[in-house]
Amino acid sequence: MSEWMRVCPLEEIPRLGSRVVQTGKGDIAVFRNGLDEVFALRDQCPHKGGPLSQGIVFDRKVTCPLHSLTVQLDSGEAVAPDEGCTQRYRARVDKGEVYLNIS
Repeated sequence: MSEWMRVCPLEEIPRLGSRVVQTGKGDIAVFRNGLDEVFALRDQCPHKGGPLSQGIVFDRKVTCPLHSLTVQLDSGEAVAPDEGCTQRYRARVDKGEVYLNIS
């Protein structure tokens, strides 16, 4: 059974930005891109653990602020030639509210 947790109104996440949600599974970064799509990743770069929530969001990607590794927001996979992956979580918008599923 999956449970959706309300995070906040979409407008509280800056466009091309993120918001950190603290959970029993660690910090999760919820991102909003320029098309108002939302994505959720573990807030830890697969390279050296940098905070992805502080990275630069563009298209469907985020660049780690520490060493410029780029991660796909929809999969958590590093963009070639980089390697690695961070945990992805399901996120959605319903009636202007952002929800996160961490199960």
